[in-house]
Amino acid sequence: MRMTALRAGTLLAGLPVSGSALADWTVNMTPGVTSVSRDIYGLHMTIFWVCVVIGIVVFGVMFWSIFAHRRSKGHKPANFHEHTWVEILWTIVPFLILVAMAIPATATLLRMYDTKEADIDVKITGYQWKWHYDFLNEKFGYFSNLATPQEEIHNLANKNEHYLLQVDEPLVLPVGKKIRFLVTANDVIHSWWVPALGVKKDAIPGYINETWAEIDEPGIYRGQCTELCGKNHGFMPIVVKAVPEDEYQKWVQDKVAQAEKVRELTSKDWTKDELLARGEKAYNTTCAACHQPDGSGAPPTFPALKGSPVATGPLENHLHTVLFGVKGTPMQAFGEQLSEVDLAAIITYERNAWGNNTGDMVTPKQLLDYKQSQQ
Repeated sequence: MRMTALRAGTLLAGLPVSGSALADWTVNMTPGVTSVSRDIYGLHMTIFWVCVVIGIVVFGVMFWSIFAHRRSKGHKPANFHEHTWVEILWTIVPFLILVAMAIPATATLLRMYDTKEADIDVKITGYQWKWHYDFLNEKFGYFSNLATPQEEIHNLANKNEHYLLQVDEPLVLPVGKKIRFLVTANDVIHSWWVPALGVKKDAIPGYINETWAEIDEPGIYRGQCTELCGKNHGFMPIVVKAVPEDEYQKWVQDKVAQAEKVRELTSKDWTKDELLARGEKAYNTTCAACHQPDGSGAPPTFPALKGSPVATGPLENHLHTVLFGVKGTPMQAFGEQLSEVDLAAIITYERNAWGNNTGDMVTPKQLLDYKQSQQ
């Protein structure tokens, strides 16, 4: 009894809270910022109210029958086995209701699957545990990684408003344009889900799913991977940034220029200090989630790199492991995921960080030559 009273008191004490706190109690869908998402929301609400009406009618008749024909008023139960017209009615009426609901549902589904005449094509590839976006029309691509600080994840700092929903590179899209998404995966099944866009599509290795969106309002819209894709499933957010057309075109030009600059950096004469600085940043973005920022790993699934045979042993073994992965383990092949510049910098950093001190230095040109020799 005391525990029940305590729980009730706690609930009542939490009632006079702000609207922002009560937002976590929301159970309905969001109308979204695309025409399809609003169609989905409208269909959801239509079916919901149809179910409410059916519930009121069915339970109303049932409760009225129980109350009006109760035994205390002298009523006796009727004794009959079947009634042809009743059976006909409870077959035809539900059938008509289902047909009536199927018409708007079919129209909405047809719209959702109509990916024709898109203005922009974006290929989305799921990796453990990040997303890669390829802009097929403009011929550039990039990875989008979790950007929540490790201090927040390990409870060493206060968690901010967008905890586990921050990325280093959002997916930037223009408003008012039809964008077709080609969704696939590199390793296991993922699922790309952004509620405000009305998009949720599985990313399956070796298979491409299609969906689309046309965003009406500029803004930042967040989502997550909704498939249980492994250890860091909860650390795989999605951030879509919708911007006006002129801002989008400027962003595209900057991205194309960056891609060209990375290609040029492959032939640059790098110093060891430059590679170590770039490698530390790239390692913390790409590798630290599994092998930890201090290289201690999470054995036995993710072995330590600090003092490991890979990071301190023969350089060729280290190159092969990073480029082509290790079959039968969570170690992915990063040869096609990262640029030669970042790969060379990461390997140089791993061989000289945390007391490894091999003194080795790998340039992007060396790494590119090694990759080509293995093909």
